[in-house]
Amino acid sequence: MFLQVNHIRLYYEVCGTGRPLILLHGNGQDHTIFDKLAPALADHFTVYLLDSRGHGQSSPVSVYHYAEMAQDVACFIQRLHLKQPIIYGFSDGGILALLLAIHYPLLAGGIVISGANTCPAGLRAGRHLKFWWRWLTSREPRIWLMLQEPHITAQQLSSIQLPCLVLAGSNDLVSERNTSFIAAHIKNARLCIYPGHTHTSYVVHQDFLAPVIRRFAECCPFM
Repeated sequence: MFLQVNHIRLYYEVCGTGRPLILLHGNGQDHTIFDKLAPALADHFTVYLLDSRGHGQSSPVSVYHYAEMAQDVACFIQRLHLKQPIIYGFSDGGILALLLAIHYPLLAGGIVISGANTCPAGLRAGRHLKFWWRWLTSREPRIWLMLQEPHITAQQLSSIQLPCLVLAGSNDLVSERNTSFIAAHIKNARLCIYPGHTHTSYVVHQDFLAPVIRRFAECCPFM
């Protein structure tokens, strides 16, 4: 299905019944990375799987900014009249969830983020250099986005009042220092680092997080 938001067509799919839950993928991916997670959550939630602008079947764009992508999600929630959805965001999707909680604090009921960073320097040094090399050889605008944004401050994080769960793998491409920085500055945020896991190993084509998200949602007010 498609929904017109912010002058683009946003593609999404829906499955399940219950409280709304939005799943947001990472850079260069689409909603199909959640092919195992979404069915595992469908008995408890109405699951909305979005393709971010410039990804999957959503409208192509030549320039990317996280603020615009977060606004797309906000408009999606408003247009469909979703009530206090839980947002799970992976990687770039986690950045969007943070920006949504900062700039649209009344829209969501809680956020779960994994593998998200607050700034380009939040990536592990070796990974950051690899992305620069990829940019120099490909000029891919989605890589340029990761090298220039986001810029989320401690003050912005401290403004978040929503329930928040912060996740990462111990071998994530985001530094553990930056992951801990996020959790430390969001009031009452919970932090979990999964030993031995990489950036993607517990998320992409996996249902590992299904019970985690279910337990988290039970702690989020829903009126």
